Amino acid sequence: MKEFLVGLLLYSTFCVSYAQTVRVVDKELRQGINNVSVYSNDRKVFQQTSPEGHVDFSPFQNSDTLRFQHPAYQGKAVAVEELKRLGYQVPLREKVIQIEEAVVMVNRWEQDKNEIPQEIVSVSPAQIAFQNPQTAADVLESTGEVFVQKSQLGGGSPMIRGFAANSVLIVVDGVRMNNAIFRSGNLQNVISIDPATIGEAEVVFGPGSVIYGSDALGGVMDFHTKQPRFSYTGKTAWSANAFTRYASANHEKTGHVDVSFGSRRWSTLTSFTYSDFDDLRTGSQRTEKYPDFGKRFNYVVRSNGEDSIAVNKNVNVQVPSGYSQLNLMQKLSFRPTELTELTYGFIYSTTSDIPRYDRLIVYDEATGLPEDAEWYYGPQQWMMHYLKARLYAPRPLYDEMKVTLAYQALEESRNDRGFGSPRLRSRTENVNAYTLNADADKVLNDENHLFYGIELVHNDVASQAKRTDLTTGKATPTSTRYPDGGSDYNAAAAYVSHQWNFRPEFTLNTGLRYSHIWLTSRFADKKFYDFPFDEINVNTGALSGSAGLVYRPNPNWKLSGMLSSGFRAPNVDDVGKVFDSEPGSVVVPNPGLGPEYSYNAEISLTKTWADKIQLGSTVFYSLLRDAMVRRDFTFNGRDSIVYDGTLSKVQALVNVGRAYIVGFSLDALAAFSDAWTFRSTLSYNTGRDTDEQIPLRHTTPLFGRTSVTYQNMRFRGEVYAQYNGARTYAQLPPSERNKTYLYTPDGALAWYTLNLKTSYGINDYLKVFAGLENILDKHYRPYSSGISAPGRNLIFTVRVDV
Repeated sequence: MKEFLVGLLLYSTFCVSYAQTVRVVDKELRQGINNVSVYSNDRKVFQQTSPEGHVDFSPFQNSDTLRFQHPAYQGKAVAVEELKRLGYQVPLREKVIQIEEAVVMVNRWEQDKNEIPQEIVSVSPAQIAFQNPQTAADVLESTGEVFVQKSQLGGGSPMIRGFAANSVLIVVDGVRMNNAIFRSGNLQNVISIDPATIGEAEVVFGPGSVIYGSDALGGVMDFHTKQPRFSYTGKTAWSANAFTRYASANHEKTGHVDVSFGSRRWSTLTSFTYSDFDDLRTGSQRTEKYPDFGKRFNYVVRSNGEDSIAVNKNVNVQVPSGYSQLNLMQKLSFRPTELTELTYGFIYSTTSDIPRYDRLIVYDEATGLPEDAEWYYGPQQWMMHYLKARLYAPRPLYDEMKVTLAYQALEESRNDRGFGSPRLRSRTENVNAYTLNADADKVLNDENHLFYGIELVHNDVASQAKRTDLTTGKATPTSTRYPDGGSDYNAAAAYVSHQWNFRPEFTLNTGLRYSHIWLTSRFADKKFYDFPFDEINVNTGALSGSAGLVYRPNPNWKLSGMLSSGFRAPNVDDVGKVFDSEPGSVVVPNPGLGPEYSYNAEISLTKTWADKIQLGSTVFYSLLRDAMVRRDFTFNGRDSIVYDGTLSKVQALVNVGRAYIVGFSLDALAAFSDAWTFRSTLSYNTGRDTDEQIPLRHTTPLFGRTSVTYQNMRFRGEVYAQYNGARTYAQLPPSERNKTYLYTPDGALAWYTLNLKTSYGINDYLKVFAGLENILDKHYRPYSSGISAPGRNLIFTVRVDV
């Protein structure tokens, strides 16, 4: 009996000790929720949760009920006795419609979305987990508001408001990913970001040049990767997440695991993801008018040193297109004081060779044979180290400051070999990028909030090339893609942004930034091309500004308008590149190329009814001055030169007088009940070069997404349609009209797909996902893409979160 009483006392003591902390978690992700308001039933006791969702229970010992509130989650009241049954863990369900929402974006700080004039789309970890995207490009496409082009399976070039590639900016953990060789054509660098490690992603539409500088003409894709977790209980906090996924369209096999440990002062996060993708199978249901469009009848094989044509057993399998990818991440955070946090981050991504599928389906009209036997990107390697210091202590000049020093190393290569030729050409680029960012915010008073900062950028570019005889193994030099003497790209900038809530219903946002860019490219060896210059120099600066007004007559209405300017300075790819843009054309350097500027105006309106229905719309207009576009050019007075043995038309990037882009987006969201929700998006933009009166390359057809979602207890299901309007041949820009192998005689065809996604939580730790994409097995190829989209695709995922 004595032992029983002692045991009971110890058990009671344990329970009381354990009960000193309550943790509030997301019902789906089981992750802690920051800044949840917790108060007693009589509202006399109030607390807020920590970043990990913890709140001290001691002040509530005499309360019978606790109430939990957060603007992004449905409120909840829990009796103290119920808390014990729940194990002192309170799950909250995310709201379908969020009247108030804090997002990390425009000013590099968390802000209330209702005080920001720009159009913004946020993607949460729960959305990413449910949609099961294969790459970060697919994460953006799943929003229904970002158009993604793919030249190959290992690709994904986001198009935002008529801009793409080096005219939209990618930011990872506050560090710009764009570098000096980001090209104006489509590029696939965004796939280096591991979707399994994304903590949150935001897309800011329209020029972001005030905060982010050059390249942010169309918008900013801001990715925040998962952070290590500190402990708020005095005990070591740990968590682990793992999943494995299979997708049938390309026999995807993906495995992921991440583990986090943390004390009050130290925390660490380790992540590993590996994906293997086989050749992609496209849909079999084609239009009656073009029954063979997109079929792969044959492909090249090499045997005994000879190229030959092999018959494709399944014409819907796009051979070759498969590749594999490895992603690693390591983070270590240290809090020397409660007001200071230091974080070291290491991110690494590498791929296998990635076949450039759109080049492998080009056939010689005279012989009927493929022009290339091989064309592939070599392993795309991206590595980033960064050290970030975050200071929370209020000072006369700031309330909070972030200083980030980062180093990135990128290696990419292009490898091609003509059909029947034993000589493989390999061009390799290496970029070392260094950045320093210092950002601060200061609350001047209840109405005024100031943001300011500086940025320094240095890029070092090296370019090499060789031809290897596959028969003898002998390698000889050949022309490089970029100046062979190396290139340096430097930028320095300072910005200031001000938010003024001059009345409860009005917020005025203004900003100003000055950026200066220096670029030097050196041509050391002219034996391949007799350039009439030894060096290309760019020395230019630009002032960017923005002013936006938000009007909220009541919590259910938001009207905003914004004027902004943006710019993009030429980089090494713009001024120094020599390559074949398409068969029969060659792009040459243009030392006279200058910056391009954009001037943007947009108006947005959002209306909410009873937290159940929300409608939003945005209309925008962008005027481009001195826009960089590809045009016919001359080289040493000639309009054509021999390039790789072929007489090719000379082209270059030039500044044209004016161009414009105009478009709109619509968004509808309805919560019919706690279980049923409806959402639909629709976007469209068009633009023209007003000098030549021709369409701009990166404007997109009408596109969107409509879904109906059911969620109850542990089950969630979504039925959705994705759709894309047509773009006629006459609407294609001249550079696209030449690519007859990508389009039908009618241009880019309209398409739609029907899809189903489901998830079921077996318990708090184990969840399974199943989906069926493109249920009707439609064949379609999105505008400007070089590879057809997946056909009917079964996805199955098992996920463990502890």
